[in-house]
Amino acid sequence: MDLSSLEIFLAVAEEGSVTRAARRLARAPSNVTTRIQALEGQMDAVLFSRDGKRMTLTTEGQTFLSYAKRLTALAGEAQLALKGIRPQPVLRLGTMESTAASRLPPVLARFNEQNPDIALKLTLGATRELTKAVLSGDLDCALIATPQGEPGWLSSAGPDAGDLHSARVYEEDLLLVLPPHHASVEVPQDIRLPALAALEPGCTYRQIAERWMRAGANLPTVEMTSYHAILAQVIAGNAVGVMPRSVLDMLPWNKEVTIHRLGLVDTLLISRRQQRSDPLQAFEQVMLMSANPPAMLQ
Repeated sequence: MDLSSLEIFLAVAEEGSVTRAARRLARAPSNVTTRIQALEGQMDAVLFSRDGKRMTLTTEGQTFLSYAKRLTALAGEAQLALKGIRPQPVLRLGTMESTAASRLPPVLARFNEQNPDIALKLTLGATRELTKAVLSGDLDCALIATPQGEPGWLSSAGPDAGDLHSARVYEEDLLLVLPPHHASVEVPQDIRLPALAALEPGCTYRQIAERWMRAGANLPTVEMTSYHAILAQVIAGNAVGVMPRSVLDMLPWNKEVTIHRLGLVDTLLISRRQQRSDPLQAFEQVMLMSANPPAMLQ
């Protein structure tokens, strides 16, 4: 296979359309279609599912995607090497918003101090999307949440979830947050509010809260864009919110709410077992030392 075929494949995968990919690459749509068909013939696999003009990656296409990205990146490195230019190492890190706010600042400062030559690219997202991005090769590693004592939680990421390496770095106390004068809550039926305020559907914290609610308080979920917005809904008496204690402690009015503990949730640093680069291992070492300082390890 040649590099131009890989670039065409990646463009179609990202755009989901031959027409848009052709426009992006300044090629005729017929040329893009022909090159994709030739690549499929060469790989002896159907890489795209075609639904009208929409192109969606098949299972084989998803598998090939990470290899195509690595091959094109390696080709770029080779070109720089031939010109005598050493490419700057890059670590693509994904993280949940809660971890970015409450845990990461001192870790990133220490990592940058110890590894000034490594560029860090940070992406915010929910656990489900971050896990998929690591599996597809779009991220080198990610900080995600899993309920403590539920090792099979990541299996929902797909059949490739077994390829993930994980290291436990933090333990979060997950809370339901209620208005200040709400009666104490022991079971879902005790909640006297019209909705649950949470982040996007791929958020583990939201999924845990919704699962708990289904036992007797089947409330609709109102999707919010930030923890500040969740707390505002709670203070206004419009909803019960869900967030880790580490985030609640950082927010204004945190003493003016009633809480109910949902349990402990682990924060894991995940990566592909076969793609553990030097920058990734350097970051993992800094993160583990930050989460478990030497005095705690003795």
